[in-house]
Amino acid sequence: MESARWIREFPAAITVCDSTGEIVAMNDKACITFAADGGARLIGTNLIDCHSEPARSKVADLLNSKSLNVYTIDKGGIKKLIYQSPWYENGEFAGFVELSLPIPSEMPHFVRDSKPVE
Repeated sequence: MESARWIREFPAAITVCDSTGEIVAMNDKACITFAADGGARLIGTNLIDCHSEPARSKVADLLNSKSLNVYTIDKGGIKKLIYQSPWYENGEFAGFVELSLPIPSEMPHFVRDSKPVE
């Protein structure tokens, strides 16, 4: 399998930025999701410039703190899990990956084990 080829048509939006916030990659779903904002033309622009407050400050804080940010939203009647995680290359902070996953408004939750998972 060609490295990362599967990402292109993955049915959730994947957006990747570098350590300065510059968007370096978007899959097809991300381009469609952000079509009104420029779609694929957003590659090469900065995430901070793509947001208004308070999201602009949140993006800047995440880039500075290199911390995980996870939440759910309801937009256009679609509930989504937003998972923003730092990514690393050779042990060095390289930026963030954002996954925007459509999820059912009601979904099962299972507790598999009482031991914490790291």
